Amino acid sequence: MLTQLFFTFFKIGAFTFGGGWAMIPLIEKEIVDNHGWLTKDEFLDKLAVVQALPGVFAVNISVAVGDKLRGRTGSVIAALGTILPSFLMILTIAIFLTPELIKTNDIVNRIFMGIRPAVVALIIAPVISTGRSAKLTRHTIWIPVVIALLIWSGLPFISSPILYIVVGGVAGYIIHNRNARLMAAHKAWEEPRQ
Repeated sequence: MLTQLFFTFFKIGAFTFGGGWAMIPLIEKEIVDNHGWLTKDEFLDKLAVVQALPGVFAVNISVAVGDKLRGRTGSVIAALGTILPSFLMILTIAIFLTPELIKTNDIVNRIFMGIRPAVVALIIAPVISTGRSAKLTRHTIWIPVVIALLIWSGLPFISSPILYIVVGGVAGYIIHNRNARLMAAHKAWEEPRQ
């Protein structure tokens, strides 16, 4: 299991360009579809938590999945699998290529120009699929749209994603507790009638 965990995250780290949201389709395919380590709902929950944490998205999700499967050892193995490809690539680039050579090399520039549109598509696809999985309706779709516009506005304090993460977490906690109390009250009201 640890070997499989390592090589799965090694593959994710080696073949994903664009970071963050661009990695989500590959991570979801490996973790949910191919291995069944998480259900779709568990993946969405971990995705929400991981996005709210500081640090690199892929490392955070690998630590969360590794911890679920094998505890602390699984977390370390999965994180190493994620980090090692990037480390090896950067080390190779540092040994053989200088920054000037990268900037002036026409082939390298063309490769990066070709990767850019693919990364945009890789970012848009998980946004749409996550929106569907989050069960957004016409009554709730305004929330992510308004928050995205506020963040994009660039206004001080209002454009801070941290604000919306904290507000979203507090609101989710309050709503969950309110719903739990309502369910308990409804259940208590129904029991004497039976």
